[in-house]
Amino acid sequence: MLPDKPRGVRRVNDRRVLNGIFWVLRSGAPWRDLPENYGPRTTCYNRFVRWRRAGVWDHIMDALAAGHDAAVQMIDTSIVRVHQHGACIADNNQEDMGRSRGGLTSKIHAVVDTNGLPVHLALTPGEAHDNRLCSVLLSALLPKTMLLADRGYDADWIRELARQQGAWAAIPPKRNRKDPICFSPYRYRARNLIERFFNKIKQCRRVATRYDKLAANYLAFVKLASIRIWLRACPSGLPTLSLCA
Repeated sequence: MLPDKPRGVRRVNDRRVLNGIFWVLRSGAPWRDLPENYGPRTTCYNRFVRWRRAGVWDHIMDALAAGHDAAVQMIDTSIVRVHQHGACIADNNQEDMGRSRGGLTSKIHAVVDTNGLPVHLALTPGEAHDNRLCSVLLSALLPKTMLLADRGYDADWIRELARQQGAWAAIPPKRNRKDPICFSPYRYRARNLIERFFNKIKQCRRVATRYDKLAANYLAFVKLASIRIWLRACPSGLPTLSLCA
């Protein structure tokens, strides 16, 4: 799924470049600190950005998530602190950075499947409400799917959105809700899988702290961390994707 270049000057091996990109993802180090054995740092950075612009990371993520288990869908968000190196950009309000109590932050929105594997990912400023992207992230719910979410998603329009698609929402009611609703605490217990997902991607320091000035680059790193999770969970039947593992 990586772009091929049959002509021209022989370029650095894709596997070598991918290892360098994943080294930056895991360590959180600046590109200029990339070890020489991964090739020129400018090559790794330029290819990372070029593939992001070409939608390569999106295509790989979509190809992996196409086989997800749709019996259960879980949605949640996680706050990420923006490092001072990522905040020094003009008009950073256009790069999904929001002013919160602790400074500039971004918020990762995620939907995972029955096994806690990521299906949809998005980014907003840190002060944005959790349910801001619900209509987008939950637009492809399948009939008979169970939607699990916390109290932040307890809204009538979210329940109606799930109902219109034939899904059932297991969302605990807010304490100030007056109308009783049907809720199963037993089924809600499975929602911890999305918390585990955020824990896994934040083991990559490039995700745990936002060093990237551009929202597109940071979201690409989030998707790369998700791709690693998918590849470890997939059976050994993806020869074209296994080089990223």
